[in-house]
Order: sequence, then structure tokens, then C-alpha cells
Amino acid sequence: MAEISTKPYLIRALYEWCSDSGYTPQILVAVDGRTRVPPGFVKDGQIVLNISASSTRNLMLDNEWIRFSARFGGVSHEISVPVDRVAAIFARENGQGLHFEPVDSSAPPEPTPPSVQGVQGVQGVQGVQGDAPPPPKGKPSLKVVK
Repeated sequence: MAEISTKPYLIRALYEWCSDSGYTPQILVAVDGRTRVPPGFVKDGQIVLNISASSTRNLMLDNEWIRFSARFGGVSHEISVPVDRVAAIFARENGQGLHFEPVDSSAPPEPTPPSVQGVQGVQGVQGVQGDAPPPPKGKPSLKVVK
């Protein structure tokens, strides 16, 4: 039997923590062919999405997909993000959250669960360390898109 990934559970837990704490939960997504987001808002193959209850409609966080409706530039869009393409979930106000290694959808699944690391370079971030290689040095690549 294949192991169930902890990633969707961690995403839901961080989402709930952000919401309970009054923070704005955001996800960093590595966009690929399966990801449905407004292309005009994708920069360097990534997009940051605000997934707060006040910014989304019909938000669904399941084990395979994150789906919701949201407005971009005043136009409503249906958003579909495979959980394996989520690179991070964090609170916009303080940067606390988790960083994940996105899975390449064209590669066969690896036998080990995905590595989880703390989001690097953001003040006060706490994370879970797995068997991941050391994080890259320098400034983080997270960009806040409003």
C-alpha cells in the first residue's frame, strides 16, 4: 500500500492556524500544466495565492487538490492547484509557515514522502526538518502578490 503524504494535512493545519490567529494564509505555487491560475499573474513560474476565507469562495483543501474561486483584477477565476505543486504555505503578516519541495508531475512518484522545511529567510519562521538537503543561501524567492 502506498504511503499517504503528510503534505495536505500540514497545509490544512497551517491554514487553520493562520485563520485562528487572524493571519492571512497564502500559498506559493510552482505552476505547471495541471495548475489552473490566471496566467497574467504568474511570475517566474510561480504564483502566490491568498487563500483566506474572505478572499476565496468555495475553498476546498483535499488530499489531491486545492480548489476555489477568487477575483484577480476584478474578474472571477476558478483556481485549481494540485497539492504536489504547493511550494509553501505561510502567514502574510509574519512569514511563518512551511516550505515544501514541489513534485515534478512528469516524474514517477518517489518512494519516500516529500521533504518539509521551514520557509527560509523570513523572520521568526519555524519548520519541520526532514531528510532534505540544506536550504539555499541568500534571500528567499517568495514574492507577495496583492
